[in-house]
Amino acid sequence: MATLDTSVLNSINQTTTTSGVTDSTQSVSSTEELNDQFMTLLVAQMQNQDPMDPVSNSDLTAQLAQISTVSGIEELNTTLEGITAQISSSEALQAASLLDQGVLVGGNAVLVGNATSTPFGLELADDVDNATVEVLGADGSVVKTFELGALEAGIHGFVWDGLLDDGTEAADGSYQLVVTAERAGESYDDLQTLSYGVVSGVNQTDSGAQLDLGPVLGVVSLDAVRQVL
Repeated sequence: MATLDTSVLNSINQTTTTSGVTDSTQSVSSTEELNDQFMTLLVAQMQNQDPMDPVSNSDLTAQLAQISTVSGIEELNTTLEGITAQISSSEALQAASLLDQGVLVGGNAVLVGNATSTPFGLELADDVDNATVEVLGADGSVVKTFELGALEAGIHGFVWDGLLDDGTEAADGSYQLVVTAERAGESYDDLQTLSYGVVSGVNQTDSGAQLDLGPVLGVVSLDAVRQVL
């Protein structure tokens, strides 16, 4: 029984994949060209088929379905590329709006300078019965302890007054945060400490918008921001 040459369909599929992925501006014209080629070949096949062994209705329907599938994939690729471009533009605008803004991202550093400190935060997946924050100095010793008590699930922000447990002012520099929590009498660790940074720059990369938070926190992705202050 006569059928359309599979090499033609393979060629169509290869062309569709290439044009659909690399250049969306060519997708419309390439789809039209593929449809024209397919119909030309189909008409030629019908004109030259063996009268004693004609193409069956089922084969003809299958061949038409294949070209419809190819066209549908081409249109879907174009649509997805348009959506991706819109998402990228939206991310870039959102990231640009954060310039010079303070944000909380995952981290355990708190900075002290001139007797003031940067804010810090704690993100909890569940309610906890008690939470404790210890501030560690450069030598790893505990210089300040915060008893936070019971906290609800969510993001909580805090500010250290820069005073040590002995009442003296903390020296300028970087300190580390260690958080422990309890829930139902057991240790709870489904939590994340958050550090404060100011967005000083925005970079657009292939993986999305990247925020520059300075030398301590470095560069983070837009979705790393847990709270804008």
